Amino acid sequence: MKVLFLSASTGGGHAKAAEAVMEVLKIRHTGFNGQVVDTLKHISPIIDRLVVGTYLKTVKNTPRIYGKFYKLSETGENISDITKTFNKLMAVKLVAFINEYAPSVIVCTHTFPLQMLSSLKQKGLISIPVIGVVTDFVNHLFWKLDGVDAFIVAHEYIKNDMIKAGMQGERIHTLGIPISRTFLEKKDRFQLTQEFGLKNKPTILIMGGSLGFGEFRDVFKSLLKCRRDIQVIAVAGQNIKLEKELKVIACGSSKDIKILGYTNRISDLMDVSDFIITKPGGVTISEALVKKLPILIMSPIPGQEERNARFLTNTGVAAHIFRNEDLESLFCQVLDNPLRLRHMREMAEYLAKPNASEAIADLIESISDQRNILLAKTGFPSLPLSFKPSSLT
Repeated sequence: MKVLFLSASTGGGHAKAAEAVMEVLKIRHTGFNGQVVDTLKHISPIIDRLVVGTYLKTVKNTPRIYGKFYKLSETGENISDITKTFNKLMAVKLVAFINEYAPSVIVCTHTFPLQMLSSLKQKGLISIPVIGVVTDFVNHLFWKLDGVDAFIVAHEYIKNDMIKAGMQGERIHTLGIPISRTFLEKKDRFQLTQEFGLKNKPTILIMGGSLGFGEFRDVFKSLLKCRRDIQVIAVAGQNIKLEKELKVIACGSSKDIKILGYTNRISDLMDVSDFIITKPGGVTISEALVKKLPILIMSPIPGQEERNARFLTNTGVAAHIFRNEDLESLFCQVLDNPLRLRHMREMAEYLAKPNASEAIADLIESISDQRNILLAKTGFPSLPLSFKPSSLT
């Protein structure tokens, strides 16, 4: 089996989601051939720097402006149409690569490459089955595309939103957001505290996403001022400047603190923690849900992350740290309330989809098998419009 995963580097979660599914397929299939491609970077490093660089700078420096554009794209089709037109123009640059690689299925974990493939399929330039994986807890007009054989979403209400928007319900599967198999393993907390040089006390893990954006510094300072006897693990991600600043801020503090940059041991850090403070990116939240870890949300990006935050707080699985809010007061509301803590953990278990990567791999295999059957019988590689893989819904 050969599967092509197309992503974009507007955040670390999109590539991580692709890698999580590929991880399962590699275990299942000897000789599996899979590749995760950063789509815009593959098409043109210059265009990637322009598009992704502008996005990251806007999100970091002027998030309100990004929020306004997102809202416009959410309520009307003008901004959405502009984005889709841009991706249609870029799409033709993928044809030669896709034909040369010749995958049996293409999986997109970002809407940009999915828009490109939707255009190519409508023009008849490719006939390979395409799957779109939504890595947030919300729907958007960007996902309303023709020519996509299946959509993967995190929750039934997202599917309902898509159907209301005019999308075909039989193509939408509530399988969850894929996460790495490492998060399915629960390690011994005491052993981990010894390994990381931590103490056996209430521990808060604070993460700012793969890029370390947001009000990380302010929340970190508030944690250090907290009168409670807590231990803090801060993960700055790929933001080296932030990591250095946190170490300076921590100097002289009496708190037990561990500061890390990029690490591949987030699963272990979650196992040793009692709470996580994080931006509400879909993949990180999905990892925390599987760990049944109470979530405190900080500085969501206006747009999709704000909507993620709204969903998580409405379900009761998370509490939102608002700007300039007294963190001590929030701790009193959450840490000192056993009923709320129990509810947060129970809702995390209810919303979690620990087997999402396995279920998505099942779907990929089903689509690939049916395509092979069609090729053998008719020589025609496209799937019929009535396609519905087995019982996966």
